[in-house]
Amino acid sequence: MGSYLKNMTPIKRFVLLEISIVLAIGFGRSAISSVISLIEKLTRGTPLASQTTSMNTSITPDRPWLDLTYQIYYFIFPMAQVLLALYLLYLAYGQARSFIGLDGQQWWGDLGKGFGICVAIGIPGIGFYLLARELGINTTVAPANLSEVWWTIPILICAAVVAGISEEVIMVGYLFTRLKTLSWAPVAIVLVSAFIRGSYHLYQGFGGFIGNLVMGIIFGLLYLKWKRVMPLVVAHTIIDIFAFVGYSLLAPYISWL
Repeated sequence: MGSYLKNMTPIKRFVLLEISIVLAIGFGRSAISSVISLIEKLTRGTPLASQTTSMNTSITPDRPWLDLTYQIYYFIFPMAQVLLALYLLYLAYGQARSFIGLDGQQWWGDLGKGFGICVAIGIPGIGFYLLARELGINTTVAPANLSEVWWTIPILICAAVVAGISEEVIMVGYLFTRLKTLSWAPVAIVLVSAFIRGSYHLYQGFGGFIGNLVMGIIFGLLYLKWKRVMPLVVAHTIIDIFAFVGYSLLAPYISWL
């Protein structure tokens, strides 16, 4: 590693530092947090499959107005990280959204590709999750645990949109572009991005890591082919909407969720 840094130009060292900072305040930090969370789950003395991982939880269910404030607060910083990544791309290349394909120039094509990815990944993803849980390598994931109030569904949809935008813009659009500046091979870029994506889902268990690793590889290859991040944002958002809203509506009636 020392010789690698030594042979880098000052500009490339700056880019590497920039990437490290962006990841440190975002998904890199989440990856480390997930590793710690997984260690805690593994050392409880209880099998992973008998544990539950709750997402999108209410903070103050007895005070819906304050709970809504908390939920909105949780959206702000992920979107701030997206703005930071786009700003850094703008500084480096003179453009950002159009540079990574985060625009409305190909709306119908992006929507069609997004829905296609959702069907191709979402359905097998459910099967893999159930298999991983049966094998004991994943917790039971409860993706929606908000109180039943008027804003529940809109907030879950917003959570899906924020997740889709933040993950794909930073982990694909930004990271791929900046690692390319460091002359990394496309295969290495795809694998590193996918590994980080899998790592920050380790809080769910090893199944969450494997599933998102595979998803990251597929998304990375599609980005290299299309040079547009928008279809990935659409696909990710739709998958999470089905997961969050679908679970919220169906969990009381379907025992295996």
